[in-house]
Amino acid sequence: MGPGPPDRPIKNQRLAMSDADYQIYLASRSPRRRELLDQIGVRFAVVEADTDETRLPGEQPEDYVLRVAADKARAARAALPRSDHRPVLGADTAVVVGELILGKPDDREDALAMMRLLSGRAHRVLTAVALIADDGERTDLSETRVTFRTLDEDEVLRYWRTGEPRDKAGGYGIQGYGALFVSGLNGSYSGVMGLPLFETGRLLAQVGIEVIPGDLGIAGLGAPEVPA
Repeated sequence: MGPGPPDRPIKNQRLAMSDADYQIYLASRSPRRRELLDQIGVRFAVVEADTDETRLPGEQPEDYVLRVAADKARAARAALPRSDHRPVLGADTAVVVGELILGKPDDREDALAMMRLLSGRAHRVLTAVALIADDGERTDLSETRVTFRTLDEDEVLRYWRTGEPRDKAGGYGIQGYGALFVSGLNGSYSGVMGLPLFETGRLLAQVGIEVIPGDLGIAGLGAPEVPA
């Protein structure tokens, strides 16, 4: 784990906004989650806070990701000034085979073992999102079934050498070379990346944040046509 949160949230540098422009805070270090929020035009700042992600005895995978996502959002919320009322979004992703949860690999051998386990079979990707606002907490859960083709030992080793598996739940990234292994997907592609946009948009709408612009007179779309 890294150091605690700074006195001010880490800003989304690509958007280069003033503090007043932020709609929400994102409680995540994940660049994939940042990219997905950018994709739907949500204006955010990042605030990081450490949480204990140890699975509780007997805890089901669905309960685990929901709890960790909420814990991340709560920890980030606690690090912010009480006067700041913007919602905080947290998320957690787990790759699940049976009841076994595959997190980020500890080392090379751990990553290789994950790839061998996923080879030629289906697994579940669970991503929970949690949104904390002044009126309470909301959570949602995305479940996606992903099927891998059979992998040979050479490509498992070559995949490790790309560096991609090191910081990914389950040891692979579907947005990168890992997509070459996926023979089937039933569910949310963005959920497998780490932030299911359907569920995220639904939560944001509940606190009054509409991610699709209401004014259609924006660049590239023009004004709506009025029937004659």
